[in-house]
Amino acid sequence: MYIYKLGNISDKKAALEALGVERGGVSIMSKKMELLYFFIKDLKTPAVNILKQDALSIGAELAVPGGVILCEKPVYDCILIGTKKHMELLSCKELAQPFGLKTVATELKKFLSTPNYPMQIMGVINANDDSFFKESRFSAEAAISQCEKMIEEGASIIDIGAVSSRPGAQEVSELVELERMKPICDMIHAEKLYEKATFSVDSYTPDVVEYALNRGFTLINDITGACNDEIIKLAVKHEAKLCIMHMQGTPQTMQKDPTYDDVMVEVSRFFEERIAKCEALGLSRENIILDVGIGFGKTLEHNLTLIKNLTHFRHFGCEVLIGASRKSMIDKIISTPTEERLPGTLAIHLKAVENGAGIVRCHDVKEHIQALKVLEVLM
Repeated sequence: MYIYKLGNISDKKAALEALGVERGGVSIMSKKMELLYFFIKDLKTPAVNILKQDALSIGAELAVPGGVILCEKPVYDCILIGTKKHMELLSCKELAQPFGLKTVATELKKFLSTPNYPMQIMGVINANDDSFFKESRFSAEAAISQCEKMIEEGASIIDIGAVSSRPGAQEVSELVELERMKPICDMIHAEKLYEKATFSVDSYTPDVVEYALNRGFTLINDITGACNDEIIKLAVKHEAKLCIMHMQGTPQTMQKDPTYDDVMVEVSRFFEERIAKCEALGLSRENIILDVGIGFGKTLEHNLTLIKNLTHFRHFGCEVLIGASRKSMIDKIISTPTEERLPGTLAIHLKAVENGAGIVRCHDVKEHIQALKVLEVLM
């Protein structure tokens, strides 16, 4: 006889089935194998004490600050700890409790029923001469060759933009942006490349977006996070998907001392508001992608917090995109020029995929395909 400690088991059901566990047991045991953690902010003190007792009664735990039992403050932050089975029980049990616990129950149910989306690689092409990574800049004809290369390497989405959104980037007129995009869109349409991959227009300018959608593009990558209703209406009209990105400020101002009381709460509330706005205008959640906006109005600590807790954003029921390719957060961790940041990029993106990202936006498609295939086998 010998015993050894297992590492993380990504697919609990598959592991149990491989062991030969009966079908009914697989369903029951898999829920007991996954330990979940939920941070609950500003929960009313009576609710904290009720939830603490309810959690303990089923074998779960609620980590709380000292003084809760004495009701020294009106609200407290806490961490709920338990298996998936525990959370299912609490999501039912707390529906009957007062002091905001019904909301806790409702939110837990959302986290427990998140849909799974296929993993996708989004290749980046810039039709401008001032993007922060010069190897991503292409003229019209070169852009088409690069599209074909990325598709051959395994990209299922190609994201094309004509305006740099790097920190401090200069603003570009709508006319110039359209002139840069037109020849690429026309060639993609003429060669029917949209039949080989999904094409995404990286723009928040309605005229540019509509031109691309009329040329076979089916995804809008909006760094302003659906600020303009016209962009949402275009997505609905053309039955396109819309990627909503969070950004604090504008590209010209976003990195001038970005601050948050709680970056997770503020980004989450932003998505709640924008998703509601999209749904009110007729765009369903199945056609919404969420991007937390790494480097867009965030410090290194903000970026790390969002990546570590990326799984949270899956509870909205939308696909989650991560885009940290060669960004300056890598340089802040270990001083490295843009051209040498591929290893750091892969580390961030692999962790993000483990934490729930379904779309990886990157400059280096071939390397990401290889890394993600290896990660898939390891998981």
